[in-house]
Amino acid sequence: MTLDEIDRIILDAVQANGRISNADLARKVNLSPAATHARLRRLEREGFIRDYTARLDREKIGYDLLCFIQVSLMVHQFDQVQQFRETVLAMPEVLACYHVTGEFDYLLKVVLRNRADLEQFVVNQLTPLPGVARLHTSLVLSEVKTAERLPIGD
Repeated sequence: MTLDEIDRIILDAVQANGRISNADLARKVNLSPAATHARLRRLEREGFIRDYTARLDREKIGYDLLCFIQVSLMVHQFDQVQQFRETVLAMPEVLACYHVTGEFDYLLKVVLRNRADLEQFVVNQLTPLPGVARLHTSLVLSEVKTAERLPIGD
C-alpha cells in the first residue's frame, strides 16, 4: 500500500504525540473525525503503526548504565543462531538486538542499574550462552540523541 499526504501527516502527528485526540488530529489533516479515525485504524491494521507507548526516563527509574554489547557467534548454524535469538528476546535488560554485518554478528542495546549488574549480566547471562565466541562492551557516557521518530515528511 502507498501512503498519501494525509496518511503521512497522520503518521507524523501520532509519532510526535501518541496521545493526540482524534478531534485534534482531524483538524490537523482537515478531515472529519470519523474519516480521520477510519484512516488511523487502517494504518494500525496494515502495520504502519505498531503500538503506542510511553517513553520513560531510565535514569530516574534507576537504570544508570546504558551500554552496547557486540556479540560474535562461533558457529552460524540455524539451531544455534535461533537459540541465541530466543534467549536474547527473553532478557528484559536487552532493549534492542540487531543482526549486523562486520566483525561482530549482533549488537545489543542493554540497560542496567550499575557496574555490578553489568558484570553479572555479561558473566552469568551472555558468556555462558552456547555458541558465543566473543563479546565487546561499550558504555554510553552521554546520550547525544535518542529518537524513535521516523522522518515521515522528508
